[in-house]
Amino acid sequence: MPKPMHRSTSFRRLHRVTPSGRKVIHFERKPAAIPHCAICGSELNGISRSRNSKGRTLRSNSRIFGGVLCSGCSSEVIKSASRIEHGEMKLNDISIRQRAYVLQMISH
Repeated sequence: MPKPMHRSTSFRRLHRVTPSGRKVIHFERKPAAIPHCAICGSELNGISRSRNSKGRTLRSNSRIFGGVLCSGCSSEVIKSASRIEHGEMKLNDISIRQRAYVLQMISH
């Protein structure tokens, strides 16, 4: 029976054959997932993938929506929020995916 920590799916099971011919299972942590943009799904740049990175700046960007949206989507959200505030657009003109982030921008 494996250890309780190895029973979860956060560890990958590697089936290996030792030089003596025994079949054993080695447990290895799964690699960290690549962060993606919440709107378009593209990979986010400038964010460390390692699980044990230290410091806030290594984990995400310090700009607004850093670590959540890519630069293109965040600029679109900022533009849409300012257009809604000045009355050039309505909230219904924005896609549903962007709407939550635009509302967040307007409330600040």
